[in-house]
Amino acid sequence: MHVRRKKFFSYYRPYTGLLLADLFCAVMVSVALLLIPLCARSVTKTVLAGVTADTISQIYAMGLVMLGLVALHAACHFFVDYQGHMMGAKMERDMRDELFAHYQTLSFGFFDEQKTGQLMTRLTHDTFNMSELYHHGPEDIVISLLNFVGAFIIMLTIDRDLALIIFAFLPVMAVYAVYFNRKMRRAMRLCRDRIGIMNAQVEDSLNGIRVVKSFGNEPLEQRKFAYENEAFLESRRRDYLSEAYFYEGMQTFMQLMPIAVIVFGAAAISRTSLDPADMIAFLLYVAILTEPIQRFSNFTRLYQEGITGFERFMEMLEVQPGIRNAPNALVPSAARGAIRLCDVTFRYQANGPAVLRNVSLDIAPGEYVALVGASGVGKSTLCALIPRFYDVTDGCVLFDGVDVRCLDVHALRRGIGVVQQEVYLFAGTVAENIAYGRPDAPRDAIIAAARRANAHDFITALPDGYATEIGQRGIKLSGGQRQRLSIARVFLKNPPVLILDEATSALDNHSERKVQQSLEDLAQGRTTIVIAHRLETVRNARRIVVLDAEGIVEEGTFAELLAQNGAFARLYATEARI
Repeated sequence: MHVRRKKFFSYYRPYTGLLLADLFCAVMVSVALLLIPLCARSVTKTVLAGVTADTISQIYAMGLVMLGLVALHAACHFFVDYQGHMMGAKMERDMRDELFAHYQTLSFGFFDEQKTGQLMTRLTHDTFNMSELYHHGPEDIVISLLNFVGAFIIMLTIDRDLALIIFAFLPVMAVYAVYFNRKMRRAMRLCRDRIGIMNAQVEDSLNGIRVVKSFGNEPLEQRKFAYENEAFLESRRRDYLSEAYFYEGMQTFMQLMPIAVIVFGAAAISRTSLDPADMIAFLLYVAILTEPIQRFSNFTRLYQEGITGFERFMEMLEVQPGIRNAPNALVPSAARGAIRLCDVTFRYQANGPAVLRNVSLDIAPGEYVALVGASGVGKSTLCALIPRFYDVTDGCVLFDGVDVRCLDVHALRRGIGVVQQEVYLFAGTVAENIAYGRPDAPRDAIIAAARRANAHDFITALPDGYATEIGQRGIKLSGGQRQRLSIARVFLKNPPVLILDEATSALDNHSERKVQQSLEDLAQGRTTIVIAHRLETVRNARRIVVLDAEGIVEEGTFAELLAQNGAFARLYATEARI
């Protein structure tokens, strides 16, 4: 708790000067507000004392004083409202930057378990609520405290008995506020969780809209959304119910206070223990006294939203990356591309089934190795262990003779090019996507990479060529076009190690042959691991490794494995029948 409290206040540090200026203006707002009723009291007493030659001049002089106080109040309140909000917005920006940067450090295992909608809610909605608390919190506390204490002291000096009658309301109000505060906090946390779940449902459905439509499952998605939407509505109902009890109760107390002043004040005037000028001032100060109570009511809502957001924000920041650099991690100067798996066992969850079990494999620098096997035997998982997207459960993976856990992660991955089975392109232009691994690459290098990936012709046929916007996830391109762009990215990166996870799976036969030849040209002199979905594509591999549920069962060239008439031959025969 102490660590979180310290973290909460740390975001003020870069804006200490702005915070102090904001608080100073908040003090001036309170001072101006407290002095105006005293001026009104003075004017009333002057009039009641009888008109003299100096009365009009005194009234006008006091009017000028009140006008100055109003101007001071307006100027300081403008600063608080504008610069205070900007301070909160800057802090919100800092928190979003920090959280997004933290997301980038987290491993594949974290994202395997998370819903993107929930992560986005923490990044946007929660940080906004926190910024409102950071801005309004200090100034509301200062203004409310000064107004409350100042009004109380002045009211005591005017009429002690009447002041004590008013303040008899406060303990009851405090108990009432604390009780419904707790209810609001629980309801608000539930509401935040439900909106994150609903966002995740919407994102999942919209991302898969083509699958939805192809199966005619629009009614199913509508029912799923309706269920989450109804659950969110129920959480809002509880939130609004507790809020209504809180605000209406506080509002009722604030309406009772001026009524008490009028009743008991009128009785005091009738007994001549209070004059009308004091009663007018008293009513004005009751209005000032209710203003901090109103601020407190608003602040309570703000506090609940902000603290709930901060707790969810910290839950994410406190997640430790599953993949981290070891102390004094090595940064290799140049990669040769030697890869060795030593008795590797891997599970995605600690108590889950082993995806790989006691796998050992040596790949020499520059060797072209193909991994084949039925779906689900761990081919892609094995390749994901080499760039350390996951850490092995047992055993080790060596890169150029060094355990990958001892290498700098970024340096390791810079030396490995991966074309994954599921292509992901970013919103932007064709050129920007090809140059993703080398953002500073010249246009000639981008075009050369596209040519080698058999992508140049279709790119130049697009409306704006390499400057064509391809949409979210490259939605404006066909599957084969997206795949060729992802291959061009690796051509441009030009790494010493290539991992091609079914890299040509989305291409037609004609394009596949062209890209396959380009990939084989690129593989010359580089360590290349290919996961093949069609066995014919790895006919020229120097070595083919066959995996099944028990691990590596066969190794050899295409011809050697067919001659053995074993697992590979059975896979080949099955593919031929299909």
